Amino acid sequence: MSVDAPARRDWRDTARDASDLAVLGFALVLAALPVLTAGAAVACASAAVHDWLTTGTWPSARDNLRRYGRALLPGVPVTLLALAVAALVVLDLSALARGAVPGGPPMVLVTAVVVAAALGYAAVAVVEVGRTGGRGWRAAARTAARSCLDRPALWAGTGAVAAVVVLLTALVHPVAVPVLAGYAVAALHAVSRRLPATRWEHP
Repeated sequence: MSVDAPARRDWRDTARDASDLAVLGFALVLAALPVLTAGAAVACASAAVHDWLTTGTWPSARDNLRRYGRALLPGVPVTLLALAVAALVVLDLSALARGAVPGGPPMVLVTAVVVAAALGYAAVAVVEVGRTGGRGWRAAARTAARSCLDRPALWAGTGAVAAVVVLLTALVHPVAVPVLAGYAVAALHAVSRRLPATRWEHP
């Protein structure tokens, strides 16, 4: 008995995936507009991408709304923490640029490395919360910490993706930012799936 080969993808499948991710990005940005809902929006988008990559289909609008509602309250502390960290980084870089604090270019470089590491960790946490259906930021944070230590390549890869996204956000037209958001979530999941899952052996 012969087994049918999987259907070969063509340009129409690629175009459909691209449009789906663009729609996801616009939905993410709209859901995050009240600011305090940003954590829930990111969690819901991450869960949707996880479903799409796992099953090949997107969750229904009803499932997305249910996930978004469940993630609203747990996402508020995450959003506030992210805003606080971002504000501290901006203040630090501004002070260094003005010469208000000692250090100059070397400290700017150190700050950039620390920010990239923090972005990588946050990106892994976004992927992990998506794997739980958009719930459990605390558990996702713990799992992300272990993953970053056990899989430094994953930490570096997601950090690089996050840094590129931040750079592109500053460069592209504001209208394209929502599209970038959808692609960014998909890229983080793709990097997490492609990098080796082997644990790093401590010497």
